[in-house]
Amino acid sequence: MGQPVREYLLTLCVTAAVTYLLTGPVRKFAIAAGAMPEIRARDVHREPTPRLGGIAMFGGLCAGLLVAGHLTNLKSVFETNEPRALLSGAALIWILGVLDDKWGVDALVKLGGQMIAAGVMVLQGLTILYLPVPGIGTVALTPMQGTLLTVALVVITINAVNFVDGLDGLASGMVCIAAAAFFMYTYRLWFGYGIEAAAPATLFSVVLMGMCLGFLPHNMHPARIFMGDSGSMLIGLVMAAGAVSLTGQVDPDLLNQKAGGLREATHAMVPVYIPLLLPLTIIAVPIADLFLAIVRRTWKGQSPFAADRGHLHHRLLEIGHSHSRAVLIMYFWSALIAFGAVAYSANDASMWIVLGIVLLSAVGLVLLLLPRFTPRAPRWAERMVPPRYRRVASGPVAAVAAAGTESAEAPSQERRPAIPPGIHGATAIGDRSRFVDRRKAGSHH
Repeated sequence: MGQPVREYLLTLCVTAAVTYLLTGPVRKFAIAAGAMPEIRARDVHREPTPRLGGIAMFGGLCAGLLVAGHLTNLKSVFETNEPRALLSGAALIWILGVLDDKWGVDALVKLGGQMIAAGVMVLQGLTILYLPVPGIGTVALTPMQGTLLTVALVVITINAVNFVDGLDGLASGMVCIAAAAFFMYTYRLWFGYGIEAAAPATLFSVVLMGMCLGFLPHNMHPARIFMGDSGSMLIGLVMAAGAVSLTGQVDPDLLNQKAGGLREATHAMVPVYIPLLLPLTIIAVPIADLFLAIVRRTWKGQSPFAADRGHLHHRLLEIGHSHSRAVLIMYFWSALIAFGAVAYSANDASMWIVLGIVLLSAVGLVLLLLPRFTPRAPRWAERMVPPRYRRVASGPVAAVAAAGTESAEAPSQERRPAIPPGIHGATAIGDRSRFVDRRKAGSHH
């Protein structure tokens, strides 16, 4: 058991290291190439930031798969066509994303490219063969049904991740959380129940974790580089590939035998049942945001692909949450849903899991309703936290700090009074003093 864990850890570290080291040069290349679009009305950043971070993430993906192909316990994955299918689809979607980050691509063209990338993976064997339907059993799909369902799953997941990529570190962090939960589940299926068909999904999830972890330090607020569509669509496709591999290749009847009964198998397959309804439980928050955006834009008579500021993370900012806190809240809900589903599948005492999820959900709602609540660190830990989490000092020091804060927050209009235009040329800088003298003289009358 220890050897596979070490091999997965090595794959994770190599993927993260390559992604991290490539991101710096990619940032310089993006600036030189002019991949720094103008700030749009829906953006939350204040200055142009380079994109094309997906180039570094694609390099990490290739490095992770290359290393995994030479490891003892992971070689069996490459005896199938699934890693090759993933790499082919990822290359197509990555090229499409790079073109969009630099020159911009029409939304319908991107949708067509996403469908082509999904179709390429289907042609190489990465497809859903049958569905585990609760109460009915295993339902075999025709080739046409499997192709359509696979393409739909890939396209929806790609766009869900792409839509949520609106704040610094949001998409990469949420997908990393999702990949971690998915890895725990698939690893248990492979080495816990001996189902080798879960091996590709396990590898895809650990490589995805490495891609996100390597890019996240460069993307935390304030971000030095954005992943762009080249990165968001790429990690969405890798996530979808793991879901397709797991849902379409793991035989529920085999899991029933390994688990020891129908009830145990039902618990173990929970994260597989739910992805049939929402593509993937672990990105339920982005999926919900995607459908809400489509409904909102269609209701207004707009195109479903028209960008706006109505996403969940935008609403968190509007009600008063800071940038960092909005990201952390989204992390919290993603982790709650993802790890809650995995915990429910692993523990027969599901009532305790449900009660825990309800309790944590209540905590999350409190955090949502208190946007201006700032937690304070204990005095012994003040040196280890940012200044905004430290306790306010008392005495003369506090008075000086308050005075400095007031002077720093004084409106610029008080320091530089506005000069009404059109009065004896007073708007000119050279005539400002004469205007002030006339105004003082007029005040004596």
